[in-house]
Amino acid sequence: MHVLVMMSLKERHRNYLEGKGKKCSFIYARQPTDGQLAQADIIIGNPPVDRMNNAAALKWIQLNSAGAQNYCRSGVLRKGVMLTNATGAYGLAISEYMLAVLLAMQKKLYVYHDNQKNHLWQDEGEVASVAGSSVLVLGLGDIGRSFAKKVKALGAFVVGIKRRPSVKPEYVDELFTMNDLDECLQKADIVVNSLPGTDATYHLLGKEKFSLMKKGTFFINIGRGTSVITDDMCDAVMCGQLAGAAVDVTDPEPLPRDHIMWQIKNIHITPHTAGQYHLPATLDNIVKIAGDNLEKFLKNDKLMNEVDFSTGYKK
Repeated sequence: MHVLVMMSLKERHRNYLEGKGKKCSFIYARQPTDGQLAQADIIIGNPPVDRMNNAAALKWIQLNSAGAQNYCRSGVLRKGVMLTNATGAYGLAISEYMLAVLLAMQKKLYVYHDNQKNHLWQDEGEVASVAGSSVLVLGLGDIGRSFAKKVKALGAFVVGIKRRPSVKPEYVDELFTMNDLDECLQKADIVVNSLPGTDATYHLLGKEKFSLMKKGTFFINIGRGTSVITDDMCDAVMCGQLAGAAVDVTDPEPLPRDHIMWQIKNIHITPHTAGQYHLPATLDNIVKIAGDNLEKFLKNDKLMNEVDFSTGYKK
């Protein structure tokens, strides 16, 4: 088996993968040649979608992302190619980012940071608290669950929304499906979006949904920029419907230098960096998932995190 690894790994990561695939031949290339793609039986990483027609021998892709939608589109992968994602790797890093930006907005730390740059000693008044707030988490995957646990521990009332009914976890006070979204939006003090980018989530949150929220709601988006209508979110912040918004994902992305969002007070932007490998544990988690799945694949066992091509989600 030829394994193409399209990730920058440390020696210990390579040793781990090669230990799981002792009879495999490994090639490490962030930018593989057409020949390397053609030879690969297995790809670990996110290969360019527009070059998948070159992967004639491909049997399985282990993505280094949780999002898989681009690979689920018709004609991208040959029938029979297996696809697994990295669900479970990003929960710690991204949920801590979400908590950090939420507290920064609630405690007006962004405002005080601006004041510091302007040498302005000024009291900015009343702040908000996680404790006692109603937090609505859209998407209870690994990231949403990790965040829900953290705010629950801080005293929030946590409401979760999932695609399908399931048993309510102990760190969630109420659990609903997308059919109940409108009602849930009206009750939340904090709304966080951790939904993936799929056809079903495209432009899910726009003017109508923002208008249902309480005046002064805090909004966080770490899911996909395409799930939000950007102009409508900007309007909701500028008119005060939202007290603030923190976004690690945008639409379009990258956000153009002349986009109005850069200039809007109380919108706080990071360039899709909440995840990736900025926290070293995230890369460790991805390599562990890939190695465990490689071992399973070689034994013809059922793989973890297999993606449903019809939904783009983990099965």
